[in-house]
Amino acid sequence: MTLKADIAVPPKRPDADPDAWRVLVDVSRLEAWMDGQGLGSGPLGAFRALTGGTQNLLLRFERAGRPHILRRAPLNPYLDGSGTMRREARVLGALAGSDTPHPRLIAACSDEPVLGQAFYLMEPVEGFAATQTMPTLHAANAGIRHAMGLAVIDALAALQRVDPMATGLEDFGKPAGFLERQAPRWLKQLASYEQYAGWTGRCELPGLDRIADWLVDNVPADTRVGVIHGDFHLGNLLFAPDGPAVAAIVDWELSTLGDPMVDLGCLLATWADPDGSHPGCITVTPWSGFPTEAELVARYAALTGRAAADVNWFVVLACFKLGILQEGTYARAFAGQADMELGRWMHATSINLFNRALARI
Repeated sequence: MTLKADIAVPPKRPDADPDAWRVLVDVSRLEAWMDGQGLGSGPLGAFRALTGGTQNLLLRFERAGRPHILRRAPLNPYLDGSGTMRREARVLGALAGSDTPHPRLIAACSDEPVLGQAFYLMEPVEGFAATQTMPTLHAANAGIRHAMGLAVIDALAALQRVDPMATGLEDFGKPAGFLERQAPRWLKQLASYEQYAGWTGRCELPGLDRIADWLVDNVPADTRVGVIHGDFHLGNLLFAPDGPAVAAIVDWELSTLGDPMVDLGCLLATWADPDGSHPGCITVTPWSGFPTEAELVARYAALTGRAAADVNWFVVLACFKLGILQEGTYARAFAGQADMELGRWMHATSINLFNRALARI
């Protein structure tokens, strides 16, 4: 079963209210908190909500000529909004001084009464998302696009060089038995969708039990511990506007400690085939010039010393995990908590990802 033709283009979302952020941010409270932190002086201004791939708010503003990006969860987050912001701020703070491209943390607030939830401030990054419109320099040059793909592996390898013990992240996750827990953990996530009356997606996901059993029976023996981004793909990367370099890895809400090859698996699960066909969730145009999967794996092995033998397991895991996460939007749509058109599109991508996993097996 294949749904590539049905999921090539995600449904358009209605234009957001440019002032909707005011429900989430009390400007006077934010200004007072910044005063207490010694973060500039004077009024806040030039507010502009930024678009992104998540429900979390990204609000750009200025104070005394210095730009800031505020990030906080929506009013009714699916997960613990404050907890997510605290984790993101913690990992960004730990990456300071490393060669991992990331937004620089300015300050974080764990005190929920300030804005109703924890939030943090970071510096803006000059860059673009390849999943949106590419600048002419990149869109017109296949050689630059090839270098962009290799730069993605360079950024991933830099993240994997970060020492959790040396950066205060020794308790950021539970790496012992991490890979063994993956299939049961995501099956539990899928089971949680049963709370949404009318959702029938589980029985429509091809090979669900077969994939889960295969993951349990084939856990790689060679495993290491490192910082994992948790959602590493082209949609969560910003590229430099003047060349192929990765300017920043963004959206750290799923970061933890575990085997770093999880991130490589996620990248490859969402990577388009040489002909430009893709699983649906991540789309980049034009695609010609980007490296093949084999090139990415070879560069990764050269930079990290990890053998390529177990890559397939991590790609199957990523298809399984991403498919289940995508299915959550479809399930919530039955309860009126997500747009149904978007939910159906997400459901189609879930099916396609499961088919990718089956083909890998």
